[in-house]
Amino acid sequence: MSLLGEPCEALVIGAGPAGLMAAEELARAGHRVILAEAMPTPARKFLMAGKSGLNLTKSEAREAFMARFSGALPRTPGYLGMKEMGPEEVMAWARGLGIELFTGSTGRVFPLGMKASPLLRGWLARLRGFGVELRTRWRWAGFQGGGLVFETPEGARVLRPRVTVLALGGASWGRLGSDAAWVPWLREKGVEIAAFQPANMGFRVSWSEPMRRFQGQPVKGTAIHVGGVVGRGEWVLTQEGIEGGGIYELSAPMRDGAPAFVDLMPDVAEGEVALRLARVPARQSSANRLRRVLGDPLKVALLREWGGPLPATHAEMAGLIKALPLRHEGPLGIERAISVAGGIMAEALTEGLELRALPGFFAAGEMLDWEAPTGGYLLTGCLSSGRCAGRSAARRLGPAPEGH
Repeated sequence: MSLLGEPCEALVIGAGPAGLMAAEELARAGHRVILAEAMPTPARKFLMAGKSGLNLTKSEAREAFMARFSGALPRTPGYLGMKEMGPEEVMAWARGLGIELFTGSTGRVFPLGMKASPLLRGWLARLRGFGVELRTRWRWAGFQGGGLVFETPEGARVLRPRVTVLALGGASWGRLGSDAAWVPWLREKGVEIAAFQPANMGFRVSWSEPMRRFQGQPVKGTAIHVGGVVGRGEWVLTQEGIEGGGIYELSAPMRDGAPAFVDLMPDVAEGEVALRLARVPARQSSANRLRRVLGDPLKVALLREWGGPLPATHAEMAGLIKALPLRHEGPLGIERAISVAGGIMAEALTEGLELRALPGFFAAGEMLDWEAPTGGYLLTGCLSSGRCAGRSAARRLGPAPEGH
């Protein structure tokens, strides 16, 4: 293996959404791009996330959209800021790949066919047309001799790119390629990195024996209030706790210690709940009264699990139904999380996502210190940061030579 390595113009490491977008922008600017991916095929996490329906983005006002992003990076001036790729740009980009879209009643945007694979096929075809060279089973193994060394099926290889975009993911879903192996290599080069935490994850609950018969059942028709944010999505009871979209969208403030409360009857005012309780004949047992008012055995079980001992008066019971403490024991492990918080810190980056300690190196996607809920926000953030990093890298290279 030569320490001089193979010269190349632009290198992108990681073929998830952020890396693919960075490669597209570099190639669109006329530069020759090598796209290195550790797994046998690209965008595995993207395809996995799209199995139940690929939620590309969320159609809502940009200010409201951006309010759902948190972490150190979104608080900095000039943050990828969705200046590169917000909801409208994501929709236009997907349509440019020949993907028809529809917007659901909640504003979530999906491909008409719901699946991720047609979009990915169109995207890869576009990249091939731009001349992007995809090298799979090329796992980055760190720096060596002024270059970047890769473990490949043909043995170790070293590349010496003029610019590099790192899009290696965070620390969740390691079996799909995001294993955070890059962290010590960048730290050794002086890149500040905040410790990873789980994001978009479930929470641990030690259920009592009577609750076990409800495991696997969805909780519908509730609202969860956490730190001034309200979620109306469904969630599921599992053997280990609670999971599902209705939990994931609120997982950041819950993880950080904000109290959570469940409104079991979000469309009914508290006074009306008390009246409905009072209208049930006095001869009815407490259990029957609750079943008649709540209309759902699972809601009754949750009320008893998290609210006991139950109050005696209708007014107090109504108050508990409208603000039931959601009692959990902390987030499930990072290996179970959909995404992560933490990563390369804002101080380590320029506005164009170039690493201050490594000129010519850019970073995008979940490597960066930001987080967003599922529901289109997370994927849009990855696409936007990939576009920002790719365009910044292209600017650093300058105009492509004639004949590229």
